[in-house]
Amino acid sequence: MSNTVTDKSRRYFGTDGVRDIANNGVMTPEFALKLGRAYVSFLMQKGIKRPEIAVGRDTRFSGPMLEDALCSGIMSAGANICKLGVIPTPGVSYVVAKNEFNGGAVISASHNPAEYNGIKFLDDNGFKLSDGDEIEIESHLDTDRASRPVSNNLGVSRFDVKYFYDYQTTLKQIISGIKDKNYPIAVDAANGAASALIGPIFDCWNADVTLCGNMPNGMNINNGVGVTHMDFICNAVVKNGARVGIAYDGDTDRVLMCDESGRVLDGDIMLWVIGRWLAKKNTLGAGVVATVMSNMELEDVLAADGIKVFRCGVGDRYVLDTMRTQNCRLGGEQSGHIIALNYANTGDGLYSGALFLTAVSELNEDISTLYDRFDKYPQILRNVQVKNKDYIMQSTEIKNAAHEAERMLWGKGRTLLRPSGTEPLIRIFVESRDSKLMNDAADMLEEKIKTTILEG
Repeated sequence: MSNTVTDKSRRYFGTDGVRDIANNGVMTPEFALKLGRAYVSFLMQKGIKRPEIAVGRDTRFSGPMLEDALCSGIMSAGANICKLGVIPTPGVSYVVAKNEFNGGAVISASHNPAEYNGIKFLDDNGFKLSDGDEIEIESHLDTDRASRPVSNNLGVSRFDVKYFYDYQTTLKQIISGIKDKNYPIAVDAANGAASALIGPIFDCWNADVTLCGNMPNGMNINNGVGVTHMDFICNAVVKNGARVGIAYDGDTDRVLMCDESGRVLDGDIMLWVIGRWLAKKNTLGAGVVATVMSNMELEDVLAADGIKVFRCGVGDRYVLDTMRTQNCRLGGEQSGHIIALNYANTGDGLYSGALFLTAVSELNEDISTLYDRFDKYPQILRNVQVKNKDYIMQSTEIKNAAHEAERMLWGKGRTLLRPSGTEPLIRIFVESRDSKLMNDAADMLEEKIKTTILEG
C-alpha cells in the first residue's frame, strides 16, 4: 500500500496550535494578545455575545507571561476568563466539556523543550478546533475585527482551583477501579503539567509507586524525561524492580509504557490491548483508527480478533475526524497519543495509561509478553532536505515513483511520502518484512526526489 500525504499548511497554526520559541518568532506576548482577540472575535461571530473561556498552561517559565498576554487579549474583546493554573491539556478539555464554557485555551508546547511554548484552542465540547476554524481565526488576525468594549463590558478574570480537583477526582476514580493494583510501577510526569497529579491519583495503588519527573522548575520540562526520552523511565523501572513504567509528555496528552525489562510499549501496542478490551465490552464501535505511521502488525493482531483498523493522516485531529466518520470509539498514534471517546474528547495520557492498566487486568494479560507477541514489521524512515516541499509533493515524477514503489511492495509492505510539518524535509517511510525489497523501494524514492530537486 502506498500513500502520498500533502501538507495543508496554515500561516500560524500547525498540527497542534501555534508554536515557536517563547518571546521570539511568533510566540510573543504581542502575538498572544492578538490571538486572544481573534479567538473571541471568532466565537462572537458564531453568536456568542460574551464568551466564557477556560485557560490552562503547563510548567514552562514563559507560561505566565503568555497567559497574561493571551488573557488580556481575550478580556479586551469582551470575553470572560477562568484561569485553571497548571493543568494538562486534556484537563482543560475535561473542564470545558463538563461545565458551561464556550471554549478553552491551552498554553503549552507539549513535548518540545522548555524554551518553546504554544497556544491551542478548544471548542465548547473540549474538542480541538478544525483546520477550517483555525484558518478563520487567522483571518480575524488580519483585520482585528474583535470589539473594543469599555467600562463594565470588558471581560473579567477569575481563578478557580475546583476544576483542577474535579479532574483529579475523576482520574483517581478510574485508577481505583483497576482490579489488579498489586505490582510495583514507575511514573514519569516529564516535569510537566501532570507533576502535581501523579502522586494523588496513584495514592490508591497497593504496591510501590516510583514517581519521577515531578519536580518542575520552569526549565526542565521534557529535559531528559517523558515520552521523548524513554530511556529515563525504562532505567527507573529496571532499577526499582517495577513491572511497568508510565511516561507522559509535557502537557500530558501523550503516554508511552515500558515493561519490566525496560522495553518500550508504544501507542500501537496500547491500541492493540485497549482495542481488544473495548471490543470485549462491546463499546469499541466499528474498529480502531490508526495513522499511516502505525505498524502493519497492528492490523494483523487486531484482525485475529475480528477488529478492523481504519487508517488516517498523521495528527490527532485527523484521528478524531476518522473516528467520528467511521463510528470508532478508539484511535491513536504510535507516539502514544490515544483518544478513547467513551472517556475523553481529546488525547489524555493519564486516562489512556489508566485504561491500558485496566485492560491488562481484565484481559488477564501478562505485560512482560506484549513486546514479543507484537511482531513488528521492519521499517525505514529517511529524510531528504528540500527547498520547496510543495514542488516535490506535486511533481508528476514523484507521484509516478510512489506508484512504482506501491507496485514493488504489493502484498508485501507499504510506502508513505509526506512533508515534514515543521522542517524543510520530505520523509520517506517504507515498511516490509522483506528487507531487500524495503531498501530497494526506499533507495528508488530517495534517488527520484534528489533527481527532481536537481532538475527543478
